[in-house]
Amino acid sequence: MARIKFSIAFTFVFLFVNAYSGFAQYVFETKEDCQCTKVKSQDRTGTCWSFSTVSFLESELLRQGKGAYDLSEMQIVRTIYQDKARNYVLRQGKANFSQGSLAHDVIRAMELGGLIPESVYSGKLAGQEYHDHSEMEVSLKEMLDKEMAQDPELSQEWSEKCVSILNTFMGEVPETFEYMGVKYTPESFAASLPLKAKDYVSFTSFTHHPFYKKMILEVPDNYSNGSYFNIPMEELEEIVDYALANGMTVSWDGDVSEDTFNATEGLAILPMDPAREDLFVNPGAEVVVTQEMRQAAFMSYATTDDHLMHIVGSAIDQQGHKYYIVKNSWGKISPFEGYLYMSAAYFDMKTVGILVHKDAVPAALRDRLHNLK
Repeated sequence: MARIKFSIAFTFVFLFVNAYSGFAQYVFETKEDCQCTKVKSQDRTGTCWSFSTVSFLESELLRQGKGAYDLSEMQIVRTIYQDKARNYVLRQGKANFSQGSLAHDVIRAMELGGLIPESVYSGKLAGQEYHDHSEMEVSLKEMLDKEMAQDPELSQEWSEKCVSILNTFMGEVPETFEYMGVKYTPESFAASLPLKAKDYVSFTSFTHHPFYKKMILEVPDNYSNGSYFNIPMEELEEIVDYALANGMTVSWDGDVSEDTFNATEGLAILPMDPAREDLFVNPGAEVVVTQEMRQAAFMSYATTDDHLMHIVGSAIDQQGHKYYIVKNSWGKISPFEGYLYMSAAYFDMKTVGILVHKDAVPAALRDRLHNLK
């Protein structure tokens, strides 16, 4: 059974043995607790962007009273592979072609190829236990490069070959299917849900672009040139707090390369003293992040968009520090069975972007964003 609410015993107490400090504890008190579906695993793929944002959309359906849906992440992934292949070919190979994408690409994929339930299309072949796109990614790119290298003109066979490779590794997507006694196409199934692309908006916070205007975020996985509203760091956090307080969740994109991000321990923190021995045992003082620090980390590649997750709640520890409760897509690891606690300091420093429903934007900020309808 899918766990719909994140409110079980480990929300409050985190106990484990540490080699240095013996028996100790983190104690969390949940403040906001939004509805979400069960933890999944992206397995051996770079598709966190789909898992996190599909989870976000499933929470949107729960919030809107439509019940628990289990949507296919891999049908979205297929749609974006095909779109990314088209982009790669039209740009004559001078574009990013990899497994990664961003949250707004899931929203685009709803319009490009519709949606399908997981029970109809899993993206796994018969008997396949894990998702693994390593060989498929190589095969797709080699095929596209070979097709573009042919003289004198580009054949359009690359599109059919792309579909063939995807079918070989992921299985065919049904043109029609039955769900809950109703016959659908992927497009009609998406249209039957109250999920409208125009309702979702992305935000970031960097000073090399003006605030309160849209910008195209310069990261490799933004192959589709998706735009973000650029706002001050404090208001980025304000959106998340407002969203959670009103029952809305957040698709999060950021950097998890820090040693103080530890999914196994279920913590993402930014301590003043990252060398202290009880780092993942007891809470301590955290860095006070500034806009200048965020910018310097981004410009130096110390912060990159290497992972996307789903923010579903908030909490405080016994010292009063604020954390976000985050649903990961690496399976049920950590003492929190696939969830982790991200400190507000880590969020401020390492967030690259967020995607929310437009109703998650506080009124005062909406007034400053004239392009936000």
